[in-house]
Amino acid sequence: MEPARPLDALNKARDKRIIVELKNNKQYIGKLKSFDIHINVVIEDVEERVNGEVTRKLNTIFIRGDTITVISTE
Repeated sequence: MEPARPLDALNKARDKRIIVELKNNKQYIGKLKSFDIHINVVIEDVEERVNGEVTRKLNTIFIRGDTITVISTE
């Protein structure tokens, strides 16, 4: 069954690798651990990419929902 609401889609992606694109054109690829109704997300085992190039690796990060333009499963 397809998710009926955006939060359902995020819940289905929990503990899976996702790609988060931000307004500043950075991408973060990692495992979705948690989120809230504002689409603030916590992801683990993260790669930060700028212009497709990996710029750094991070353990756990929190991203504010209002900075996100796209969330996709990998």
